[in-house]
Amino acid sequence: MNKTSRNPMELVDRYLQAVRFWVPKTRKQEELVAELGEDLRSQVEDKETELGRPVNEEEVSEILKRCGNPMIVAGRLGPKGYVIGPTLYPIYLFVLKMVLLWILVPVFIFIVGPVNLATSGGNLGEAIGHTMGNLWSGLFIAGGVITLVFAVLERTHAQMGTECKWDPSSLPPLQKQERKTSLVQAVCELVFGWFGVVWLLLLPHYPFLILGPAAGFLKAAPMWHTFYLPIVLVATFGLLRAGMILARPQWTWLPSFSQLMQTALSLILLHFILNAATQTASGAWHPFVVLADSVQNSERLAHIAAIVNASILLSLAAAWLGLSIAAIVQTWEFMKQVRKMATGVAHPASLGAQ
Repeated sequence: MNKTSRNPMELVDRYLQAVRFWVPKTRKQEELVAELGEDLRSQVEDKETELGRPVNEEEVSEILKRCGNPMIVAGRLGPKGYVIGPTLYPIYLFVLKMVLLWILVPVFIFIVGPVNLATSGGNLGEAIGHTMGNLWSGLFIAGGVITLVFAVLERTHAQMGTECKWDPSSLPPLQKQERKTSLVQAVCELVFGWFGVVWLLLLPHYPFLILGPAAGFLKAAPMWHTFYLPIVLVATFGLLRAGMILARPQWTWLPSFSQLMQTALSLILLHFILNAATQTASGAWHPFVVLADSVQNSERLAHIAAIVNASILLSLAAAWLGLSIAAIVQTWEFMKQVRKMATGVAHPASLGAQ
């Protein structure tokens, strides 16, 4: 059976859509893409004049191949002299925020800060000064390392990108402001998810990875023996989720659905952890960390442990609230996608019935 004939110029629109996705979001983005579109259409018109007939899809495809891969073209249209180009910049920004804001800042505020307060003899100003100094150093070093890694990836990508072959017919179909999970993002999620699982597996043997210097006198409370395996399983689900998105990019429903499932699993796990910590027969609450056996009689260190426990409890409660809001938003987005998919299925059925 022959393929259904399509408008060859649709291939140009799909190409411009791909370039628009990769060009950095600036005020001149649409202007740059519009100029590129005018140039491509002008080339198509010249080709039609040369041939004396309308061009077909193969001839438009050859024009686009000469123009170049959309990611490389977007790099040429974007700002010059960048360290990290438009292809990797969204992933770089995501990783930078995740490490600096979602990991380092909470660790320093809720763990290192209370430890510094206790070790400084209750001097709040000195504790804040030490914590902010350590935090600034940690942010600077982590940010520099992440930037260096992505700068190396950018150079490697740039050298490989000029040699890669691509087929314009593989461009995604035209969509109305619909964002797809990129291949690079899926790879980054898979890599960082793998590191996260390895980090969790190392925690029982190297508590310093989460407690830092406080691991010398603090240890995980018994309640974590109950929840350690479920936490690892939820993290593993996130790793499998990234792998499935990478392996099945054509399943457009998978990213939003799997993200909603991961949020739901995290919420359920947090609910049980908070219940186990706060609901006891005596009315007290189970601690998250306890003193090491060698310092059981130290009142000063017991005070530090109490501060750390309160900080962890507040962090988990804030995480539960944030995930609850995220679940509502993700449910709404997933339902919108389901309705869109249902509409897309009903449309061809109705056309076939006519």
